[in-house]
Amino acid sequence: MSLDASDIEKIAHLARLAVAPESIERYAADLSNILELVTRMDAVDTHAVEPMAHPLHMSQRLRPDRVTEPDRRTLLQANAPLTERGLYLVPKVID
Repeated sequence: MSLDASDIEKIAHLARLAVAPESIERYAADLSNILELVTRMDAVDTHAVEPMAHPLHMSQRLRPDRVTEPDRRTLLQANAPLTERGLYLVPKVID
């Protein structure tokens, strides 16, 4: 996909970016190259590739799930203007 100057101006407007007129052609070429790379990557057959969460076959080292700090909620909420049942009360901002 090849982008032209009008495409760059529209993208810049939508993104609320100021683009100098002398830079538009350079941005068009750079973004066109990126889109070409994405198109080539999309064409690769990945049906036989198993999805994975991490490239290395390792398990995560997890720490023991135990309490390491005392409960200081009452102390910390003493400075709050309004609390109720351990929650901070704030003014409603969305109707």
